[in-house]
Amino acid sequence: MVNIKEAIVVEGRYDKNTLSQLINAPIFQTNGFGIMKDKALLSLLRLAAKKQGLIVFTDSDGAGFVIRNYIKGAIPESQLKHAYIPDIFGKEKRKASPGREGKLGVEGMTPQIILESLRRAGATFDDMSNSAPTCITKADFAELGLSGGKGSSIRRRELLKHFGFPEHMSANALLQALNMLYTRAELEEILYNIFGENHD
Repeated sequence: MVNIKEAIVVEGRYDKNTLSQLINAPIFQTNGFGIMKDKALLSLLRLAAKKQGLIVFTDSDGAGFVIRNYIKGAIPESQLKHAYIPDIFGKEKRKASPGREGKLGVEGMTPQIILESLRRAGATFDDMSNSAPTCITKADFAELGLSGGKGSSIRRRELLKHFGFPEHMSANALLQALNMLYTRAELEEILYNIFGENHD
């Protein structure tokens, strides 16, 4: 597993799954062209870009470039890096037939190609050793009533609303976003302000 400082945005969940097996970094998905209608998701990507930089890692087909250019126009260039995959023709294993242009997407790339594309984009490979103590864990989420318990999904919904994050974010995606933006202590303070509870 390779640690990367920047957040990464890909097109879909299969791309995200492929990267998650290789890379430890916040990984967001545009849901294809969904990014163009989802103001909350765009707002989250802007936050990620401002906080730690954002690598745009879309497919090499026309649709991938439309999505890339949309993000390019919405986020300051100084906060963006662009990773490109080569044009390799074929189809992903899960698909019955190739995509419209016949090119493999991010999910179809080998680990070597993915890591080399990120290196060429200027990704910051990091040991992240000094960020570990403030990390918010899944156990913290459970302890703070944000997962696994009665009413946890309601609490998460309230938290998503508070931050203006996309309402359909999973618990794992929320955890990833919060880790990028806050320490556990800061999260506790936010929860106290929303729900009036203390977790000492």
